[in-house]
Amino acid sequence: MPFHYLRELTAPERTERNNIHLGVTLCFVAGATNAGGFLAVGQYTSHMTGILSGLADNWVLGNVSLMFGALASVLMFMAGAITSSLLINWARRRDRRSLYALPLLLESLLLLCFGLLGGQLDSHSNSLVPLTVLLLCYIMGLQNAIITKISKAVIRTTHLTGLITDISIELGRLLYWNRNLNAPDEIKVLCDRKHLKVQSSLVLAFLCGAISGAYGFNHLGFSSTIFLALILAILSVGPMVEDF
Repeated sequence: MPFHYLRELTAPERTERNNIHLGVTLCFVAGATNAGGFLAVGQYTSHMTGILSGLADNWVLGNVSLMFGALASVLMFMAGAITSSLLINWARRRDRRSLYALPLLLESLLLLCFGLLGGQLDSHSNSLVPLTVLLLCYIMGLQNAIITKISKAVIRTTHLTGLITDISIELGRLLYWNRNLNAPDEIKVLCDRKHLKVQSSLVLAFLCGAISGAYGFNHLGFSSTIFLALILAILSVGPMVEDF
């Protein structure tokens, strides 16, 4: 039963339930990676809004090295998303069942690389910190593109601005007072409770992941990434076994 359930999460045949469960899991991983990455390199790598704003600020202030660093981060995020799209489309054209498992397995391997790079940061901080930032941006882009393609752009996992906006909209509808309770539902302001539950679950999963990632990194160091890599590897193993 557990193996069958895990296999369904990344199978080509998609259901709304599987998309939500996979999205919650990936939100947890993204939160843990983002928080742990901040403790490692002092920079959040999941949201491009802040990085682009930093690029603009440093451009105006004349901080050329920081400007190009921000530009490189954006490009690496894009490269990760492009890689995910290429892998999924390549596997789909060849009728592989591992079309969604392939980028997850790659992300798992890259998280292990992050752990290995992190172990060398103290002794080679000047050269490895920028590389680690770029690696984390690539991982975030890779993951966000996976769930975006799977859910047809309904679910995002690496940034919460849109999710929190959707939650706020539904809460506004929930609090709205419909004076005429006998009016037809189509003209009432009604909260989509199912949508509110899904979006809230994604935000909560990201928060729990961030807390776990920060706690794990603070107490276990870079070896805490092994747990995150293992989650992704387990998710990808079912379709990979079916293909091979």
